[in-house]
Amino acid sequence: MIIETLSWGKLEVIKEQLYHFPKGIPGFDEETDFALIEMTEGPFWYLQSVKNEGLSFLLGDPFVFYPSYEFELPDDEAEELRIGSNVCVRCIITLKEQVEQSTINLLAPIVLNPDGNVGKQIVLHKSPYRTKHRLLQLPPIDGKDGG
Repeated sequence: MIIETLSWGKLEVIKEQLYHFPKGIPGFDEETDFALIEMTEGPFWYLQSVKNEGLSFLLGDPFVFYPSYEFELPDDEAEELRIGSNVCVRCIITLKEQVEQSTINLLAPIVLNPDGNVGKQIVLHKSPYRTKHRLLQLPPIDGKDGG
């Protein structure tokens, strides 16, 4: 399948890259079909709308940036996504001009079922996570905490 993208122009994707989001993504409820495009370098992907070339999200592997990241997927969400033994979790990244200011949304991960090619952004209730965690946890300059 050929899709139009703003960043790469026409792009060929295979059916394994296509995911259906039955309820869309919050704020984009009408967009239900996306292609998951893996970047060649780093733990990054793009979630590109199949219908709207101007709509894409930069995703990251939260476990690379926050190794202790964990949450319990509610049973009703797992059932809705028909999760078996295979699940993929990605989080939306917001890039800033100053890269050290970039953030990752750990409060509302994108949960994907690669076996059924279905996905959903899930808002974690009663969670310590926020929508804007620093993507890069930079070491203190000269061993000082800067505070």
